[in-house]
Amino acid sequence: MQTVVETRTEKDLLRYVDQNRDVLIGMLRDLVRMPSENTPPVGKEAGCQEYCAARLREWGYETELYALADVAGLEQHPLYWPGRDYRDRPNVAGRLRGTGGGRSLILSGHIDTVPAGTLRWTRDPFGAEVEGNRLYGRGSNDMKAGVATNLFVARAVRELGLALRGDLTVESVVDEEFGGVNGTLAGRLHGYVADAAVISEPSFLRVCPAQRGGLTAHITFEVPNGGILAASMEDGVAGQLAWFLSQVPVFAAERRKAAPAHPLYGHLTNPVPVSVLKIHSGPWGSGEPMATASCCKVELFWQAMPGETLDAVKGQFWRWLEGLVEARPDLFAQMPAVEFPIRWLPGAATPVENEFVQTMAACAERALDARPAIAGIEGPCDMFVFSQAFGIPVVLWGARGGNTHQADEYVEIDTVVDAAKALLLLVHRWCG
Repeated sequence: MQTVVETRTEKDLLRYVDQNRDVLIGMLRDLVRMPSENTPPVGKEAGCQEYCAARLREWGYETELYALADVAGLEQHPLYWPGRDYRDRPNVAGRLRGTGGGRSLILSGHIDTVPAGTLRWTRDPFGAEVEGNRLYGRGSNDMKAGVATNLFVARAVRELGLALRGDLTVESVVDEEFGGVNGTLAGRLHGYVADAAVISEPSFLRVCPAQRGGLTAHITFEVPNGGILAASMEDGVAGQLAWFLSQVPVFAAERRKAAPAHPLYGHLTNPVPVSVLKIHSGPWGSGEPMATASCCKVELFWQAMPGETLDAVKGQFWRWLEGLVEARPDLFAQMPAVEFPIRWLPGAATPVENEFVQTMAACAERALDARPAIAGIEGPCDMFVFSQAFGIPVVLWGARGGNTHQADEYVEIDTVVDAAKALLLLVHRWCG
């Protein structure tokens, strides 16, 4: 590994990425082949984290593989979400010290993925199969491509002998999916802070200085179960469910009216969508008894703009739910039970005019030979921890893919290479 300090032009950096794209894609395939599914309250991220730590040590970074239980003040912090089990789920961080006088940077990514589940995959979810410009597998897009990109940039800095004035930290955190975020919080509390940060989420080669917020509710509808010969056989819980679903568009319209406008989401016709994610009323198949459903659970997810508060967003939901129940006393003898299984994820934004956002955009333009879009990303993530809790300017930047959180998830290989080019330029410019 070359360690001699050299002067490099940006053309040299771009050429390096092209010449070493197989190394980048090789690391991505390695990560996809190692399952790191998050199944709250537990997860299986350890293998991938050990892989990341080994690479960072190999390249000469001050590397730490640390348990969340060892992070002082984590469980006492207001943003900590209880109920998770972090045994054998370490965070990883590698730091390259600058020579002094420069600005520091964190390249962050979460290594956990949603489960492969029982979806109908047509490819091995952990096979990292390549077909044309697509690499398939669970987490390939969200966000092992981002973690691999960060690792590749860490390698490039050392192999090219770049002398950075500011510190560079590359981290891989656990438990971002399902509203975890404790891994990201632990990284900041453990001392890994900087003048700016990039979270390498799949931004589709857009510079995204904002995230939407979101809240999830589990709503349970229930009626007395008298069996298949009971007088209630005709309706069961279906009447409650049908009325509820008919009123979801009303809630969606109220959300669009109440949510504050934000310029980074002005391109969306519906900046705060309301979505029914799951409807469950009992086991399926001829091995189960035939009976009218007396209980049904609905998972409802609705998004929020930067600047909205939990009290306002939850309060609007409760007023709507109570109103629809009160409007149909013939259907509801009592309020449905409601649980909020995942933390409130607030929206967050770094101003577009911030120097870091503009520097990222300039690096992306140089790498892509075209001005990138600057927009808010469509879903929630962990960027609010950086910006709101620690005052760190942060953007989301990463590759383009599809079927995220679905079967046959994939990432477009050429965009992984493009994302790495822009990120390497950013390290060169920002850190000095």
